[in-house]
Amino acid sequence: MTDTAAAAAAPIIDDEANWQRLHPATLALAIVKLGPRSLNFLPAVAALGFTGNWVWIVPAILAFLLFSLVAAWLHWLRFRFLVGDDEVVIESGVLSRQHRTIPFDRIQDVSIEQGLVSRALGIAKVGFETGAGGKENDADLDAIALDAAQALRTTIRAHRSGEVAVVAASDTPDAPLMAEDRLLFAMTPRQLLLAGLFNFSLAALAVVGAGMQFFDNLLPFKFNIFNPMDWADVAEDFGLDQWLLAHRWVAGIGAALSLLLIGFASGIITMMFANFDFRLTREPRALRRTRGLTTRTDVAVPVRRVQAAILVTGWFRQRFGWHELRLQSLASDGEKERDHQVVPFAQLESIDPVLAEVAITRPDGDAAWKQSHRIIALGGLVGALGASVGGLVAVSFGQALGWFGPVLGVLIGAASLFGARFHRWTDLGEQVAIRRGFWKPKLTLLPHASVQSVDLKSDFILRPLGLATLVFGVPGGSSLASHEIPAIPIATARALRDRILTARARA
Repeated sequence: MTDTAAAAAAPIIDDEANWQRLHPATLALAIVKLGPRSLNFLPAVAALGFTGNWVWIVPAILAFLLFSLVAAWLHWLRFRFLVGDDEVVIESGVLSRQHRTIPFDRIQDVSIEQGLVSRALGIAKVGFETGAGGKENDADLDAIALDAAQALRTTIRAHRSGEVAVVAASDTPDAPLMAEDRLLFAMTPRQLLLAGLFNFSLAALAVVGAGMQFFDNLLPFKFNIFNPMDWADVAEDFGLDQWLLAHRWVAGIGAALSLLLIGFASGIITMMFANFDFRLTREPRALRRTRGLTTRTDVAVPVRRVQAAILVTGWFRQRFGWHELRLQSLASDGEKERDHQVVPFAQLESIDPVLAEVAITRPDGDAAWKQSHRIIALGGLVGALGASVGGLVAVSFGQALGWFGPVLGVLIGAASLFGARFHRWTDLGEQVAIRRGFWKPKLTLLPHASVQSVDLKSDFILRPLGLATLVFGVPGGSSLASHEIPAIPIATARALRDRILTARARA
């Protein structure tokens, strides 16, 4: 039954005493949101300035602010919701009214999110995921009291578990876990620090460098931390110029240390903001993840909706045994990521219990890994050949940088041949494990029952060699890795396809 049909079938509730409104602090949040929204108004203000109508700029800004606040107040006034015995009813709209009924049985998850302002005001945003697909099929309560949000989630969980709904207003994030809940993983301050150090960010260096170039004329000083000559000027101000001339390598070290400091600091800050007080809890039906310093998020991953597990690491941190675990689920983790990060940074012995909760296991040391044919490097070799030919043509026309093409071609070809060594796979009976990548290795653990389709592809290159590529169709999609096994013997591919489809039929 769709939400519209449920709304038509549900009786209209006229008891005004049962309806609730959003928290009045919603209006304060509306004021905070005016900052980003005002960027859309800047072109109009600029147009007034370019046309010489400066006198209208201030009244236009005031009118924009007044209109935005009135619109926010009308939205709050006309928005109300009701929590019934087995459903949530939401009415909204200023000019056009919408009445929506969401049965508790349709709600897959109740997510709670708190931004910095929301935490200061003691309110939270509550999201209902119905599993109907698409953001428009979900519903949100932008701002209700935190204890009311916790109580609402408790009521829905109790209904789905077939228990008596006991609403406990004291169910706060700091309260003891329920008897049926278990803490699976929590990040310690040491892990946060180590994760930040391994999360060295080159993007931060680019941002700092661009900022120095952009604001060069506005800064009260002329100093580029990435330029060894500026370090030499500082040394001269302190009377160390003669010593520095004798030890020129010191300026280079100072610039290099600045690069490292900015990269490591940005990694630590990013990890701290994203995963502060990270906790993963096992509930009767789901894995619940809470994390965040300024924006505190509380989301659940229904165990039955997990399709695959992906272990991600790096070429350097892999040598220290640190990995990240993401779960591919039918429910996406927000608008930007399609995978749920359930363990940001941990050793494998801490990840295995989480995998066990979703009935997925890692291959042991005795697993028989099979390697894809190195013909998969052909695409990179073709690109290398193209770069080389282009470079040689440029050299023939007298272009000094033309030699860069052949050098780049050699590097691309070598990287393709080297990367082909890391495409491996193994069949574990009830799941397939796929390894790929050197710089950022990924291990995909794909249960047979999660595969909805298997495509066997072969082209004019693979066919003469008796090879084929298996492409697995898995609901939900992953942003980390494609589920495929490239360039394996066609007989092996057909046998694996038959086993997976048979397991899917039994499921």
